[in-house]
Amino acid sequence: MDLSTSAGLPAKVTLELAAAAGLTVSAAAALAAALDLSAPFILFTALLGLGLGGVVGLFWKRASPDKRPVDVSSLGPANRITLARGALICTVAGFIPFAEYAQAHAWIVAFITLAALILDGVDGAAARRTQSQSAFGARFDMELDALLILILCGLLITLEKAGAWVLLIGLMRYAFVIAGWFYPVLNQPLPESFRRKTVCVWQLVTLVICLLPPVPSGLAMAFLALSLALLVYSFGKDIGWLLRSPEAKKPI
Repeated sequence: MDLSTSAGLPAKVTLELAAAAGLTVSAAAALAAALDLSAPFILFTALLGLGLGGVVGLFWKRASPDKRPVDVSSLGPANRITLARGALICTVAGFIPFAEYAQAHAWIVAFITLAALILDGVDGAAARRTQSQSAFGARFDMELDALLILILCGLLITLEKAGAWVLLIGLMRYAFVIAGWFYPVLNQPLPESFRRKTVCVWQLVTLVICLLPPVPSGLAMAFLALSLALLVYSFGKDIGWLLRSPEAKKPI
C-alpha cells in the first residue's frame, strides 16, 4: 500500500515527516545511551515524535494550496528546519514524566531547549533566503512556540521550581483559542505588534533561565509571576482591541 496516498499526503512530505519522527527517536536513544536513561523514556519520546508528525501531516493536508510553500509537494526548506525544531522540543518534553532524569540532567535539557530556540531564528531566515515563506509555515512556527512554552512550564513543575499555577503561562493562548469558538469576534486577525512579540520572547527566555540549576525556586517563581503578569496584560490589550473593533459592534 502507498502510505503517502492513503494518508492523502505527497510522498516527499510523508518522507519528511517520517524523518522528523526518526530524528526524535534517534535523539532519545542517544540521550538514553549517554545518560543511562530507561527504555520508557525512549518510548515516550518516540510517541511524542510520531504525534508531531501526525499532527503536522493533518494540518498540511487541511491547508489550502495557497497557504503552503510554492512547491506544494514538499514542506520546503524552512518548514523542514521548523520540523527539526519540533523534534528537539519533543525530546525536551520526554523528560516531563521522569523527574529524576530531568533534575539530574537539567543542564542538558536547557541546552537542547536553547538549540530549539536558535533554530527558531534560523527557519525564518531560511524562509526569506529561499523565498519559501507561507501562511502554513508562519502558523507552524507560532504553534511550536506556544507548545514549547507549555512544555517548559511542565518541566518547571517536574523540576520543582514552581507549582501547577505556572501552567497558566502555557495554557493562556489555548484558552484564548477556545474562547474564540464561543465568541467569534476573538478570531479576527490582530495587527502586527512589537509588544506581543516582545512578551513572547520574554516568556521563552524567562522559562529557559528558570530551568537552569543555579536559579533557586524562589527566584524562579518571582520571574515567572512577572512573566504571567506581562502575559495577562498583553492578552488583555489584544482582547480589548478586538472587542472595540467594528466587527464586534455588528448585531448578531
